[in-house]
Amino acid sequence: MAIEFTKYQGLGNDFILIDNRASSLPVLTPEQAIAWCDRHFGIGADGVIFALTGESGADYTMRIFNSDGSEPEMCGNGIRCLAVFLAELEGESRNKNLYRIQTLAGVITTELMSDGQVKVDMGLPKLLAGEIPTTLTPAAEKVINQPLAVAGKSWDVTCVSMGNPHCITFVEDVAAIPLEIIGPQFEHHPAFPQRINTEFMQVVRPDYLKMRVWERGAGITLACGTGACAALVAGVLTGKSDRTATIELPGGSLQIEWSEIDQRLYMTGPATKVFTGSL
Repeated sequence: MAIEFTKYQGLGNDFILIDNRASSLPVLTPEQAIAWCDRHFGIGADGVIFALTGESGADYTMRIFNSDGSEPEMCGNGIRCLAVFLAELEGESRNKNLYRIQTLAGVITTELMSDGQVKVDMGLPKLLAGEIPTTLTPAAEKVINQPLAVAGKSWDVTCVSMGNPHCITFVEDVAAIPLEIIGPQFEHHPAFPQRINTEFMQVVRPDYLKMRVWERGAGITLACGTGACAALVAGVLTGKSDRTATIELPGGSLQIEWSEIDQRLYMTGPATKVFTGSL
């Protein structure tokens, strides 16, 4: 039986969206998701996102399989795409711009803005080593500017969890980083028992940062929403950035705020429909 899908992208981070509300489990297996995400023999995407019915008071539930079949806790660009997809599914019956979406990282609130952007309450960052998790420091301590040996070099890294794990390091020229070589070595470093997303950051100004990312389970992607949030937190913790900044990624820019009032991260960015089909 053919399954209908819609392709979306958020700053070039692209996803296959499936209306999965008729079932409590994803309609594809991880192995099928790998095949669908293949850019030569399938549809092509960084992941497959399933829109399921809500749990625990949430409007909907989000499940996602990466292009390698693994399941991340959350995806910032993906949840913006999901919010726009849900609005399209509801059509004329839609009576609100806010969605509470259950993820493996907890309930995330998204807001459809009048200019077409999507603002996401990404929640509180987790900063303790045991929460990330990493063995770089004792479990009850933060990981800020800790040395990490990767690819024959010592990198100063700061680790943050946004429901999924991130390792951030600041460099002079982010374009010069051989991401395809270094990224996998960070991801599979023994200091990260659940693997790691890695963000390489260049400070242009305290309110403007450039970022490239190697995503756990997806490799090089054009953007990463949770990574941009984690990177801003790392910038603030190391005194390199303001609490509100533009994060420039290869696929475009995100506006990130780490609120002084409630300590939550807010991400604003686009989500664009590409095409629909069935397979």
